Amino acid sequence: MPILNGHKAPTVNGHKAPIVNGHKAPIVNGHKAPRRGPHILNVLERRYHARFYESIAAIMALRTTYLKNRFIFVQGEDMIPILEGLGAREDDFEAVKQISDLTGPDPTLDYRSVTYGRYCIDPETRSIRRLESQPYTLTVQEDYKRHDSGIPRIFDEAPTDMQGNTVVQALMLFKAMVFQGVPVTPRDHLDYSFPAWICTMFNARTHTCKDNGIFGEPALEGVHSDGSDHTMTVFLGSNNMRPDSAVTFIHDNEETTGVQVWETNPTLIQARVHHQHFLDTLVFVDHDFKHSVTSVHQLDAAQPTTRDMLVVFTRRPKLEGHVSGYADTMELHSTAPLHLPMWLP
Repeated sequence: MPILNGHKAPTVNGHKAPIVNGHKAPIVNGHKAPRRGPHILNVLERRYHARFYESIAAIMALRTTYLKNRFIFVQGEDMIPILEGLGAREDDFEAVKQISDLTGPDPTLDYRSVTYGRYCIDPETRSIRRLESQPYTLTVQEDYKRHDSGIPRIFDEAPTDMQGNTVVQALMLFKAMVFQGVPVTPRDHLDYSFPAWICTMFNARTHTCKDNGIFGEPALEGVHSDGSDHTMTVFLGSNNMRPDSAVTFIHDNEETTGVQVWETNPTLIQARVHHQHFLDTLVFVDHDFKHSVTSVHQLDAAQPTTRDMLVVFTRRPKLEGHVSGYADTMELHSTAPLHLPMWLP
């Protein structure tokens, strides 16, 4: 039974219910009950605000770096004004720090709890829409070598507190503006003639509690890639985490898939970044590199440790014949819809 927020997950009506601030979160029709009402960011309403164009200028400067280096790392203190300029609400910055309390058990990892949602980023309609749930599968052929490679996994769906948070929505808009028009090396059996993108967004909480035999590995698979075109990782917070935990290394594609960080060739390390502060954000062209992340350690060995992240994978839709064994469904989500206006330069 996995540890969630330092506690074993209880069972409610046959489902494992997460612990939220020490209390069981009720499950309603298969979804966790929201703790607050949703907000929808309408970026088009920001077009007459000077700060909107300051954000656009900052994003375009970052995009220039992204085109050149194929990755960017943005400090959280620089991300906050960008997201504010796009329309993220002040109260949602505090609220987004709490969404990881609603994560549910990972089906294959005892040290992680997760929620996720699938979205369509559509430049033609200039909108982001929620898609119906679908299994998530990564394979050895996509440079993902782990005990659950090739196994379709189902996660708890993104709750209202996550999807209805304007900081999360602004992060999706930010990423869409950064990668729009950036050329990538095509992956096999993805439909690069299709105008829209599949965006899979995970909220992942990694747990370490040695007394309970839980050892948190943000990337148990070692050196890997994630089968996407563009990957974004955003730090939401941590509790009782040793400062040297969870360092990200970006490796040349020549590095051996599946080796651990200490086994890597130092000459093949392209960059080292460290998510330490709220909203520290890394974006990189997934197929241009491999990457790895070091372990999560406890600062106080007597207390459990958590590390909270948003991980956002964006790629073209899968075609029939994709190595995962299935194509993407483009059906909209029937019970938790989202339609987010999008602005592109």
